[in-house]
Amino acid sequence: MSLQAHRITAGHHGGEPVLTDVSLTVPAGSITGLTGASGSGKTTLARVLAGLHTPQHGHITLDDRPLSVAVPGTVAMLFQSPRQAVTARWTLGRIIAEPLRARRGRADTVHAAVQRVGLTGDLLDRRPHEVSDGQLQRACLARALVQRPRYLICDEMTAMLDPATAAALTAIITEETRRGLGVLAISHQHALLATWTDHTHVLMGQHVAGSPRGSQSTTKTFGYRPRAVLHARKANHHHGLLVAKVGADPPPVGEPGGRR
Repeated sequence: MSLQAHRITAGHHGGEPVLTDVSLTVPAGSITGLTGASGSGKTTLARVLAGLHTPQHGHITLDDRPLSVAVPGTVAMLFQSPRQAVTARWTLGRIIAEPLRARRGRADTVHAAVQRVGLTGDLLDRRPHEVSDGQLQRACLARALVQRPRYLICDEMTAMLDPATAAALTAIITEETRRGLGVLAISHQHALLATWTDHTHVLMGQHVAGSPRGSQSTTKTFGYRPRAVLHARKANHHHGLLVAKVGADPPPVGEPGGRR
């Protein structure tokens, strides 16, 4: 059971592809990390996996079936900026409940999701400009969870959060994987990926000067046992990435300097 990208080539507005012949597997019940330099195509790949961007070549499968035949909401996505991912004039309550409108979802589903992400009832009548980034990202996570997705794509979702909120949301998502949720976690924060993910891929773009046809992006995976992390951090610094299985360890708090 997995969400898979098969030999994806994708770009924007007919320009040169930012991804060429890229394949990636996100297994159910685990957290797959993805990192890479800015401009390497991480967000483009995320949007293709979520069905939000049509690739030029290649295809996506969900549990060995075409993504196009999946029930809406089977793949959900959290974005780096929650403010750009919501309708500014809506209340948090409406934002969270919106995916259920077409399905005649039950109010208790929304209530359970609100409690799950740690929002208080008084916040549901507020609009995005009346809450913090952390509270709004919690609402976005609740909106994803009410759909009961089988896969969740997190595109730099902790980038605008303070450490405490980042820790809370990563812990919630980790618990959901124990119920079978497959997660793709995209981040520049290598320490976060090292402690949160089960395995991590590096997306690396390689361009041959003067030959656009020679451009290609590949994924590469590095893995280490949890207790070898500190040693591996020194021994493999040139990789720019370390991976550790979390096991029973507590979730990370992210990096300092975040905003609530």
